[in-house]
Amino acid sequence: MLGRIHSIDTFTTLDGPGIRTAIFMQGCCLQCKYCHNPDTWKAKSGDSKEYSPEALMHIIMRGKPYFDASGGGITFSGGEPLLQHDFIKEIFVRCQQTGISTAFDSSLYVSQNMVESLLDCTDLVLADIKHIDPIKSLNLVGASNESNLSNIELINNYQIPIWIRYVVVPGWTDDVKDVEAMSRFITPLDYVERVDLLPYHSLGKHKWAMLGLEYKLDDIHPPPPGQMIKLKSIIEELTRKQVVIHE
Repeated sequence: MLGRIHSIDTFTTLDGPGIRTAIFMQGCCLQCKYCHNPDTWKAKSGDSKEYSPEALMHIIMRGKPYFDASGGGITFSGGEPLLQHDFIKEIFVRCQQTGISTAFDSSLYVSQNMVESLLDCTDLVLADIKHIDPIKSLNLVGASNESNLSNIELINNYQIPIWIRYVVVPGWTDDVKDVEAMSRFITPLDYVERVDLLPYHSLGKHKWAMLGLEYKLDDIHPPPPGQMIKLKSIIEELTRKQVVIHE
């Protein structure tokens, strides 16, 4: 069994609690208009590499002292990591046998079977909500959101901690009514521990040009801090959950 991997960050604090190794898998089923890694979309890319479970575990184990000291672990991201769920499960089982905490960061625009295959060896899910409205989701990322929302409910039913990740894109995802609707969806989900608000940025725009792709958010600027604070307050008031604004 081989996993096709776009890149590995062996020391990050942005992909779950503590110090983590983040593994970015190649391949994605969406085409988000704000994607900063469009080079992960294709299942195979010239820059990606194939790893055996043994080779990847060798890299992961180097970080175990940092994981133990900080409460960290590993996070699979992408791309869409669940497209390679069999490989991830193999790694997760090995990690749990050695006391390394496991997490994956997914759009959850995938089948229920892919999600369920990992839940018995997953400690945390970073779950994207691209958009609460199915039509707006289709326009923003290329797919409607039914599987995304139903999979979040599924994970909650398995009683696995969830961190929701929501990218605030001015004119696309910052409408107060949409944020309120998302909050109402999240509120009854007991295992949603927090909501991370990520301000839109265009740092990956140059990759679109390199790949010959048209970047359609040229006129969009990052949301002002005041708007982020306003949305944070709305979500906190409606959900009574922790909300974190990322830099």
